[in-house]
This record gives sequence, C-alpha cells and structure tokens, in this order.
Amino acid sequence: MITTSDDIWRAVATERVTLVELLESISDQDWDRASLCAEWRIRDVVAHVVLSSNPTLGALLINLIRARGSITRFARDTGIRHAEARSSGQLLAELRTTIPMRTTAPGTTPADRLMDVLVHIQDIAIPLGLRVEMPTAAARLAIERVWATKWLFHSEQRMSGFRLVATDTDWTAGTGALVEGPIADLLLLATGRAVRLDALAGPGAAALIRRVGVS
Repeated sequence: MITTSDDIWRAVATERVTLVELLESISDQDWDRASLCAEWRIRDVVAHVVLSSNPTLGALLINLIRARGSITRFARDTGIRHAEARSSGQLLAELRTTIPMRTTAPGTTPADRLMDVLVHIQDIAIPLGLRVEMPTAAARLAIERVWATKWLFHSEQRMSGFRLVATDTDWTAGTGALVEGPIADLLLLATGRAVRLDALAGPGAAALIRRVGVS
C-alpha cells in the first residue's frame, strides 16, 4: 500500500531498478529502436528518465527558453540531446545513480516521478515485445495523479463521455459509457498510449478505441 511520500519514493526506486534490469537485458541495437514515444528512440527515453530524476532549476529554465516555453518540445529535445552525447553504457550508468534520488522539478510531486518511470518502462518494453508487470498500487497512484493534472495529458477531456473502471483495484473516473480494464492498461491509455486496447471491455470500449485510434 502506498500512502506516504516515503512510500512513493520507495516505489520510484523499485521501478528504477526494474528499468535498469530491463535495459541490462537488451542488445546494443535495441537502444536505437523506436519507443512508444513519438520521435524518441529507446536511448532518448532513458536520457529523459535520467534528466527528470535530477532536475536543476538553471538547466530547466535554459532548456525551456530553447523550447520557446513548450513543455513537449522541452522534454523531447533535452532527451535527444542528452542521448546523442552518450553511449548506451554511459546512459545506463547514469540511470543507476538515479535509483536513490528523491528530487522533483518545480511544480511536480513524487507521484509524477512514479508515473514517469512506470510509463516509460512500458514505452521501452512494449515495442521490444517484452512484458514487464506494473505494480497495481503504484499504477493506481500514478493514474490518480494523471487524472488530477489536467494540463499535461488532458485525459479527462480526451475520454469525456466514458466511465473508466479498473478491474484489478478500486479506481474509477469519468462519467458515461462503461470501459473496464486493468489499471496498468488504463494508465497507458490515460497518458496517451494507444496500446493493449484489447484489454479493454465494457459497453463503451469499442467507441473509446475508435476515438483514441492506434498510435
């Protein structure tokens, strides 16, 4: 059960270890394969996780100016630049150093860090055909944060007219036609990943799948 900030940070550390172990199991060629994130290879995703685990205010401000204030452009470009300057071995070594870190960027919370690493593990694993289980309690906390942070993924707006219900934990959101699924798959859906849609069921599932399409 995750109830305190300390619980969240322990969950973050656990998931960072999971990501390290996943990356240790793949080939050098896999690092350059496309991830689920548009315009990012797997190495770019890893670079982003490294950078977001230990942000500094100065670097954030400089890179936001470079990105002309766009959070999406900021995240995309900083990840790519960092990855281009490092080998896969260097990125993996950097990732290992982040495991115990408990740092958040201004305006974010430990739950954001948990959501970030949970989802990015899947951004790497799914394109490689690998299955990495997402802890239910962690996924529930992450989706609660996603749903509450309306400006980032616009989940509530994108899925208006549907009532999402997790089949493996006590979580529900929205109103309208019922769509059921495992909390991990609902988290991926809420963060804009149109994957594992066959895990969804309920009277509203087909309509929601048509709406989100396939990425």
